[in-house]
Amino acid sequence: MSQHVLSLLVEDRPGLLTRVAGLFARRGFNIESLAVGATEVAGLSRITVVVSVDGLPLEQVTKQLNKLINVIKVVELEPLSTVERDHMLIKVRTDAATRSQVLEAVNLFRARVIDVAGDALIIEVTGETNKCQAFLKVLEPFGIKELVQSGVLAMSRGSKSITEKVQK
Repeated sequence: MSQHVLSLLVEDRPGLLTRVAGLFARRGFNIESLAVGATEVAGLSRITVVVSVDGLPLEQVTKQLNKLINVIKVVELEPLSTVERDHMLIKVRTDAATRSQVLEAVNLFRARVIDVAGDALIIEVTGETNKCQAFLKVLEPFGIKELVQSGVLAMSRGSKSITEKVQK
């Protein structure tokens, strides 16, 4: 199985996300990552979906997604011509003895401390999935109390845009 990143340009309508996720569920695909947000065009949203599948079934899902009302465009993003980023907030257990070590790891991974408490730090990290996973492994020995993570955000490199030629 290989990992695929799909970018969907959709009208911002109630229930559309449920219909999109349902298409993947009916085919037995597990959505590994899902991110939804507004675009630069009013009334349009972008859905970024990461799934692991073999080639042909994904093509069938892509065709079915294109048939959905309110779906304007579906693009599979190619790994070599795509910028991908994860975003995490991590609450790490710290004390006087371990705080400097955690702060050293934060600097090494170019993360940011966004909240400080007596017994914990909340750290923000953004980057490629591998970087974020490596950062988690470094923090594990200190004790991760809580973790929240966005879905993968992805965009094609260069001047082409998924919203080109879309008028609202």
